[in-house]
Amino acid sequence: MDQGKITTFLYRINNTTHHTDQNGLDRLIVRRGLPFTITLHLKSGSQFQAGVSTFRLIVETGPLPKEQSGTKSTFSLTDSTSKTAWSASITSPPGNVVSLSVSSPPDVPIGLYSLTLDQGQKVKLGEFVLLFNPWCAKDAVYMEEERDRQEYVLSQAGLIYKGTTKRIKASPWTFGQFEAGMLDICLKLLDENPKYSLDVDADCSGRRNPVYVTRVISAMINSNDDKGVLVGNWSGDYDDGVRPSHWTDSVAILHQWADNCCQRVRYGQCWVFAAVACTVSRALGIPCRVVTNFGSAHDTNSNLMIEFLYDEDGNDISDDSVWNFHVDPTPQEKSEGVFCCGPVPLKAIKEGELTLKYDAPFVFAEVNADVVEYMKLTNGRMVKMRGSSMDVGHFISTKAVGSDERHDITHLYKYPEGSLQEREVYERAKHHHELQQKGEEPGLKVKIKVSPDMDIGADFDVFAVVTNNTEADKTCRVMFYARIVSYDGKPGANCGFIEDLTMEVPTGKEKRLPLRLEYVDYGDTITSDRLIQLVLIIIESSPREFHKAKRTIVLENPDIAIKVLIIFFTNSF
Repeated sequence: MDQGKITTFLYRINNTTHHTDQNGLDRLIVRRGLPFTITLHLKSGSQFQAGVSTFRLIVETGPLPKEQSGTKSTFSLTDSTSKTAWSASITSPPGNVVSLSVSSPPDVPIGLYSLTLDQGQKVKLGEFVLLFNPWCAKDAVYMEEERDRQEYVLSQAGLIYKGTTKRIKASPWTFGQFEAGMLDICLKLLDENPKYSLDVDADCSGRRNPVYVTRVISAMINSNDDKGVLVGNWSGDYDDGVRPSHWTDSVAILHQWADNCCQRVRYGQCWVFAAVACTVSRALGIPCRVVTNFGSAHDTNSNLMIEFLYDEDGNDISDDSVWNFHVDPTPQEKSEGVFCCGPVPLKAIKEGELTLKYDAPFVFAEVNADVVEYMKLTNGRMVKMRGSSMDVGHFISTKAVGSDERHDITHLYKYPEGSLQEREVYERAKHHHELQQKGEEPGLKVKIKVSPDMDIGADFDVFAVVTNNTEADKTCRVMFYARIVSYDGKPGANCGFIEDLTMEVPTGKEKRLPLRLEYVDYGDTITSDRLIQLVLIIIESSPREFHKAKRTIVLENPDIAIKVLIIFFTNSF
């Protein structure tokens, strides 16, 4: 095989099979985890012979492709394609036209790839774009229902809901992810993100993960701290740009950004940011829909409460707010130092599991924060006027699949407002979030603490410490003992114990139990290693769970002070 061959990428067949034909049929655009076909036309008179003709293929993406980063792969022909690695197999009889089935694994980085033939001499065959694949069960973005894929990946038009809880209005929006130039602009958006400039290898490798990619998209849709697309403006003054309500499609916005050397586009508000993010996500193969939350809270101090503060003249001096409606990913707060939001598992929001990434406390507060109103008196005293647990998170809306009806999905974000379940979730979320802010984990925590001075020959205390980071009081059985141990771990005699003691630990509290170690108990058996092993076992009564802590201490030799009395004798003459 030599450079006289011609490569055919079969755009129509491959793009149709990979659900990318709406991008056009003039280039190869495929989805990961699904084979595509190419043909190699050999030089006249040449013929491929199985077992005799050999070559390798090389795929690369990004400016610094590396095998260990997943941005480069070199592979030979095999009998059949693999589902877990880049691979290729021959699908045609021997001849001067060779058909190859090429397959990518379902977890490789997306992006623009080159394909090279290596037969001792390397020949570039061409380029192709690789996207996420919602049709592949092994891809992280997989969607089971075809009707959902049609709506959230392939549909180029939709509805965005705005207004108030009493007057919800649907506004048409053209996402246009398959319009001319859109895919290239979306790939350019990934390359313009600051992480790409900071570490191009890590950034390109990270594009295997849809969570990473959606965080980049969220950050790049706004221009607060990068070369992002849109400038947010809520001032009412739009003379030097476009009024946010005048935009009706993402295509014009993204083209304006790309055609003007990534100069930010003026202006956007929440639904515009969300719509453009939806376009980019769908273009790259990530299923996406625009969701509107009515009565949406903005919790600035991350306490899961919206605190409205008024002075004695009735002026609002609050930092927190509740918007009539809100659509992420408007740049409201920083996430890990960057203006972006999410993603976070929807189930985590509904169940109040706020320790999960990303931005779970902020998103939870948007849909389920409590509201409290205070008046600040001139003497500085705060007086509570009212409180409500039912002002936030109503009529959470998105376009229905396959129709222009409004689909209310509030039940996916929260239990019925005011229900026992909803209140339990809120209290659990608040409890877990308070622990997280203190750097603690939920549950019953046990550890052993020791005294500062533990010298051979002295009596001293060690302590069983039990912290109850659950939402209920706990009754526990305690077993706490000490024994001599040698340096090789061989246990010796017991030298102190507390057995089968009941301890009550209130919720949110810490209890300490001392164990006295006396020289009379350990002095005769301790080895020259001066080691004592402490073991603490805590048994919860309900639910019946076991906790254990272990610690080995080294006793110090006491400091010895030697006092010398010097007497001077003098002779008197």
